[in-house]
Amino acid sequence: MEQEGPYARTAGRPPSDPARDLDLDPAPAPTPGPGLGAAQAPVPQGAAEGRRISYTRTFVRSLPVLLLVAGAFYDYFTPTQFTAGPLFTAAPLVAAPLYSRRGTLLTGLASVLVVLATHLGLGIVLHAAAITELVTVGTVAALAVLINLLVRRGYEQLASAREIAEAAQRAVLPEPAGRIGGFDIAARYEAAQEDASIGGDLYAVQDTAHGVRLVVGDVRGKGMGAVAAVAVVIGAFREAAEQETTLEAVAQRLERALAREGTRREGLDAFEGFTTAVLAELPHADGVVRIVNRGHPPPLLLHGDGVLRVLCRSGSSPPLGMGELGTWPDRVEEFAFPGGALLLLHTDGLSEARDARGTFYDPETRLAGRVFQDPGSLLGTLAKEVRRHSGGGTADDMALLAVRRP
Repeated sequence: MEQEGPYARTAGRPPSDPARDLDLDPAPAPTPGPGLGAAQAPVPQGAAEGRRISYTRTFVRSLPVLLLVAGAFYDYFTPTQFTAGPLFTAAPLVAAPLYSRRGTLLTGLASVLVVLATHLGLGIVLHAAAITELVTVGTVAALAVLINLLVRRGYEQLASAREIAEAAQRAVLPEPAGRIGGFDIAARYEAAQEDASIGGDLYAVQDTAHGVRLVVGDVRGKGMGAVAAVAVVIGAFREAAEQETTLEAVAQRLERALAREGTRREGLDAFEGFTTAVLAELPHADGVVRIVNRGHPPPLLLHGDGVLRVLCRSGSSPPLGMGELGTWPDRVEEFAFPGGALLLLHTDGLSEARDARGTFYDPETRLAGRVFQDPGSLLGTLAKEVRRHSGGGTADDMALLAVRRP
């Protein structure tokens, strides 16, 4: 169930960056602290690691300038038989994958000019060794520009693939309206940072005569096969949510839809394809929420006073798509859902995010005692904290759906 690449990232560069004049691509700035509710949250364990990563990136991007300065001092203050040629050739090579084409070209030109100026200052510009060093630096500078072009083309292809994947994701998984059936709704999909594959996490909200019905799920696998399964689940859910009178019947419709889809799939997915999901029903009049859990992380209910409750009593049934292994009756559990409370449904990308030491992000511990004004602020805070906890990237997609009863 692992997938991901990011949807959006902020970037910036501090004013003191010595490489600014070389037209560098912007370096990521440290992520600002999460917006908290009424209660102050503990500092995420990955915050210090995130700052170290940011400082390291800034240093690496400044390295070509530092190499040129160090090379000039070395050549000028050491005997003529010593040369800083390796430093001058390294500068454009370091700049090639980090800077823009103009920045790489300027770095290579600066390397040649610094070498020439140093040789003129030492009076050895016509010496054979000096000429060889100048030609070597110029050749490496030209190769650095070529390397930069190849790297930039690869970046553009990857960006295009991610844009296509995200467009397909949004087409299959549109964001719900902010208010449905009298409830405040917010949804968020966070893709894994370093993976351009389309994810298999899903969510959907449907207002029906039986109340507002929701589903959050996670399809086994990734790529186009997972997207096909997501489309099947969401399509079946929207139809069943309108037609079926009970939440158990909705779950059975999803089971049958995935069983039909499994007959059209090939390879391992034909035998081991499944989807974990949690379905919820919010009656319009009653202050309750009904839950059917099919092998998914249980929902969390955050009360207006900060008290957090895990909505799980008798465990969950097997995931959707595993009906051939046996039949288990779906159990609908009913919980109080008072006004002002927030209901959070999520995939395991939230609870299985790890920091550098392998520690999982625990939403129960992190959210307990905190108050959020609306679903959007809750999901925004969770997304920031998970990113910082995991050092800026996650290994799995993360789908979040929050509902507030006014």
